[in-house]
Amino acid sequence: MARTASNMIPLGTIAPGFTLYDTVSGDELSLFELRGDQATVIFFICNHCPFVVHVNEELVAIANDYAGKNVKCIAISSNDVKNYPDDAPYLMRKKAEQLAYPFPYLYDESQEVALSYDAACTPDIYMFDKNLRLTYRGQLDDSRPGNGIPVTGKDLRHALDCLIQGKENGEVQKPSIGCNIKWKV
Repeated sequence: MARTASNMIPLGTIAPGFTLYDTVSGDELSLFELRGDQATVIFFICNHCPFVVHVNEELVAIANDYAGKNVKCIAISSNDVKNYPDDAPYLMRKKAEQLAYPFPYLYDESQEVALSYDAACTPDIYMFDKNLRLTYRGQLDDSRPGNGIPVTGKDLRHALDCLIQGKENGEVQKPSIGCNIKWKV
């Protein structure tokens, strides 16, 4: 398993806008219609990455747990589906339905959105405040496939709780680790 770290763009960065194909609804959806009133969390994920498979249930749990707190989650796959056919849009839809994703699962065919966010790996996680300013980026928690640490989402949950409560997040933000995004050649 290749281990690629997040690029950790500067806090305060404004979320780049986008409109992408939602593999579940079949609609084109924009960041501005999907954003949360309190926070917006963007997960760069894919179907086949063992790091994503390892945390998928917790991503769903976080989205469900924070939905009532005006937090919206968005998942995006930017992988090259020609060379990684397991990440094709029709299989993204299947995965979203199988795991009951409570968030849209968007397909970034051009990879322009991943580039605009400087996304590097799956999962790569970005949390923005109500003004779409970056307040957290990095890992879900310290769990990785095979390291024996339970998946709890503690780092992202802590960041969300701080934002919702209007408190400073004094925790060190650690890069996510995962498979590299599969860039087109």
